[in-house]
Amino acid sequence: MELSGSRVIAADIDAVWAHLNNPDTLQACIPGCQELTGSPEEGFAATVKQKVGPVSATFKGEVTLENVIPGQSYTIVGEGKGGVAGFAKGSADVVLATVEGGTELTYNATAKVGGKLAQLGNRIIGGFAKKMADQFFERFQETVENGENV
Repeated sequence: MELSGSRVIAADIDAVWAHLNNPDTLQACIPGCQELTGSPEEGFAATVKQKVGPVSATFKGEVTLENVIPGQSYTIVGEGKGGVAGFAKGSADVVLATVEGGTELTYNATAKVGGKLAQLGNRIIGGFAKKMADQFFERFQETVENGENV
């Protein structure tokens, strides 16, 4: 499954980059995130609780940042295991560009699921993935534009 999108954030590129690399910002913006520890250099460990269709699960996983070009782009790669619910893994290329009105954040993501989650079908999984991405980027934009501390 593939997802892509972009949005203009009313902040300079340095502020957006700082938030993209801040564990507190990421934890606050990831829907269902109960815990996020680590650093951009070493990677993050996360616990996320979600309900996908009829399946509820707590996913424990790891996230790493690859292909980092400071202040411009990176690839975020993650994998989570939800016990009997199955697993989810994916990656997203995130690119920043200065535009009129702030910074444009563009992402192209791919995701795979297995176990019970895969049995739900592409329509349910695709809708859920889009909703999660939309919620993350809405929260992220609000956090950055409200100037919350990094």
